Amino acid sequence: MSKHTLALTAALLLGTGVLTALPIAPAHAAKADVKCHLDFTLSGWSIIYKHAEGSGTVRCGNGQEAAVKISVIGGGLTAGKYRIDHGTGDITHVRGIDDVFGDYAQAGAEAGVVKSGTAQVLTKGTTSLALAGHGEGINLGVSIGKFTISRR
Repeated sequence: MSKHTLALTAALLLGTGVLTALPIAPAHAAKADVKCHLDFTLSGWSIIYKHAEGSGTVRCGNGQEAAVKISVIGGGLTAGKYRIDHGTGDITHVRGIDDVFGDYAQAGAEAGVVKSGTAQVLTKGTTSLALAGHGEGINLGVSIGKFTISRR
């Protein structure tokens, strides 16, 4: 073997040895075990078509936080005007705050005069959003739609 071939072979073996000596960590997807909390206000109306807008703050157990905009659109046999103050939501099955944003499927029955309340569980894939709140207004009906959370 020539000196050049011997040096090249030694370098390849040494390089291979160094690479195989490094620990190899298996790739893991982040677990969806972060919990987030939503505080919000929302006001809207419905006459067959349902529309509401609001704002709030999302805070996650991993320290992430964001100001958010909320919109609700849908339709059904509904009529009314309402406002929810001091609404809350618990968001589960997320890896981080980015999983919170998007459209959640919504279906519900509303009934309230003067003092209104709401409690709903919405889903977006495997992510769940449990809403609760109280406020004022008149609303009556059954509707389906989407509840959207986006960055403000």
